[in-house]
Amino acid sequence: MPLVGTKEMFEKAYKEGYAIGAFNVNNMEIIQGITEAAAEEKAPLILQVSNGARKYAKPIYLKKLVEAAVYDTGLPIALHLDHGDSFELCKDCIDSGFTSVMIDGSKYNFEDNIALTRQVVEYAHAHDICVEGELGTLAGIEDDVNVSAEDSSYTRPDQVEEFVERTGVDSLAIAIGTSHGAYKFKPGHKPMLRFDILEEVEKRLPGFPIVLHGASSVPQEWVKVVNEFGGQMPDAIGIPEELLAKAAKMAVCKINIDSDLRLVCTASVREHLFEHPDHFDPRQYLKPARENIKELVRHKIVDVLGCNGKA
Repeated sequence: MPLVGTKEMFEKAYKEGYAIGAFNVNNMEIIQGITEAAAEEKAPLILQVSNGARKYAKPIYLKKLVEAAVYDTGLPIALHLDHGDSFELCKDCIDSGFTSVMIDGSKYNFEDNIALTRQVVEYAHAHDICVEGELGTLAGIEDDVNVSAEDSSYTRPDQVEEFVERTGVDSLAIAIGTSHGAYKFKPGHKPMLRFDILEEVEKRLPGFPIVLHGASSVPQEWVKVVNEFGGQMPDAIGIPEELLAKAAKMAVCKINIDSDLRLVCTASVREHLFEHPDHFDPRQYLKPARENIKELVRHKIVDVLGCNGKA
């Protein structure tokens, strides 16, 4: 089975009321942990690559690793560019075999966002590739994305119809209170999502797939492990999973997960090296990291996304 696009994935997810996990990948162990869990749970997958991951691992290595996962599992897997910030980057990914791209023009004003997004859509659609756009600006830090709380903004529902119509995007990332990174809320602040915005967007764009970025839950048991074994992640707080599960039953068809994977990987390595200070073979400490990523992804697929058995 070759890499697949996201159009049919999203149509089925919207109709049946679940979301597909879009997991960021950077190396072989992360890809293996994700895809092994999905294969056992028979779940469709989106593996996404940020520009930072492209710089770290080189695009050809990541693409071949994802293609190996498709061959190994037989799963429907889409290869997606996360947070493309230019036409040139999106074009390069399309030309190199990605099956989906995101163009993030949310830092620009409404008209400039439309113009950039439309340029990418025209090229992508000519190559039968789907495009994700973004309206509203998420706070937080992740790879090349760095937005202060002061510069963040919720999506305005009164703009979504015009944006989708004028750009021709196939899915839309909106800002309803999620944020990038592991520090999404301050201690003592009750995490909340603006479901009123999501409901209004759903009314204005019936049947249209919505995307949530910055949707890691930052599991506290793994934060504890990091801090216990020499790390410093005080006050790391994510999105409660019950809120994400609720969104997955609505118009949200794609939920991005990145920080949780990094957290579990790092915590596993820290714990292993502390308990086995004589180990120096990367296979010794990356094996438990891969296994813990697998179990995290299995939990997300079954208990949050609801996409198990949907491949």
